[in-house]
Amino acid sequence: MRRFMIGRRGAVTLAVVATAALTLSACGVASSGSGGSGGELTLWTHNAGNPAELDVVNQIVADYNASQSTYKVKVQAFPQKSYNDSVVAAATAKKLPCILDTDAPIVPNWAYAGYLAPLDLPQDLVSKQLKSTLGNYQRKLYSIGLYDAALGLFAHKSALTAAGVRIATVDQPWTAQEFADALAKIKASGKHEYAFDLGTGDSGTEWWTYGYSPFLQSFGGDLIDRNGYKTADRNLNGDAALKWANWFQGLVKSGYTPAKSSTDAFADFVNGKSAMVWSGIWNSANLSKLGDDGIVMPPPDFGNGPKIGGGSWQWAVSSTCDQKAAAVDYIKFSLNKKYLAAMAEKQNVIPATEEAAALVDGWQPGGAKRFFLDESAKYATVRPPSPGYPFLTTTFAKAAQDIIAGGDPKKILDQAVSDIDADLKANNSYGF
Repeated sequence: MRRFMIGRRGAVTLAVVATAALTLSACGVASSGSGGSGGELTLWTHNAGNPAELDVVNQIVADYNASQSTYKVKVQAFPQKSYNDSVVAAATAKKLPCILDTDAPIVPNWAYAGYLAPLDLPQDLVSKQLKSTLGNYQRKLYSIGLYDAALGLFAHKSALTAAGVRIATVDQPWTAQEFADALAKIKASGKHEYAFDLGTGDSGTEWWTYGYSPFLQSFGGDLIDRNGYKTADRNLNGDAALKWANWFQGLVKSGYTPAKSSTDAFADFVNGKSAMVWSGIWNSANLSKLGDDGIVMPPPDFGNGPKIGGGSWQWAVSSTCDQKAAAVDYIKFSLNKKYLAAMAEKQNVIPATEEAAALVDGWQPGGAKRFFLDESAKYATVRPPSPGYPFLTTTFAKAAQDIIAGGDPKKILDQAVSDIDADLKANNSYGF
């Protein structure tokens, strides 16, 4: 489960692709019938390399095709690394499929570029979904997900008990001071090389934003001013952001976390190198290796509530599809609780609705997996829904990497804000 571009961990090429897509955004993509003819609708998905997810998609398509005789959906699966390049190339050639999946943070970019059409789905269906599974842009719904993912603070229960530290819960997360005390006590015990591993061994751009910007947001900062999306000033370099940066850098200076984690920080955690590690639901199955000693908790509250990233792969309809009603009908069909449940069961991801959670062992209230659904529902924060997000994420990632490496936080953040605001100005704030 360590595979995402923008949304889940893995190799990241999306920012470059999306930046190329912005060259089209000034005038949008001209309307041209594509993605379907003679009752056939083409569906593109990124999961050619993920048999479990692709099996569920194929089952949904087979069931939909059997449920009616007017339309036939045809699946075309791409390797994830080439998927976004294929979408951009198809958009340029006005040959987008009718139905396509898209990583949640890029939805505003693709909507602004004219790739996507708003989704006209029944409100009673949409309202059942976790908010983080909805791809909104300019107050319109453009995409919807069958699942979500989430991060958590994984820990050795024995390390907390030995340090006299309470176990945090979704309802009662640690305060900033409690977290600081826990780190100091665990380090003083000398039982682990590191009290907390941030997982900085992943060099992928989006992991740095998905993984660490929620801490910034908990401090009260952000990548951009979400009241207008026209500047990052005072959000990414204000007092709250500087407090985050000093804390972030201080984890290394204090010896609580390595300056650069290994490429498998979770394995180091399981082996006892660290007492706690910042990781995701994709590693929850590996937690069983620790038996009762393995637990997962929400992130601390640094003053503005605990935060985790929200939004994974979602489904959308292209603006050039000449059979939009049929494409929307398929997406509506795919949101049946049995398919959401199947995705959660086969993928170890968060069910998108409570109805689906009720169908999968462990996801019901009190179940072994329930933590991630409750945490996501309460603390998930979508990455800024601005078409300029590809530039935001690459800029923030570089800043975070420079900060953790020991650079001057104020200079780094001021430069990041200058770069972001210049990009926003050059692109007329991307329509805001």
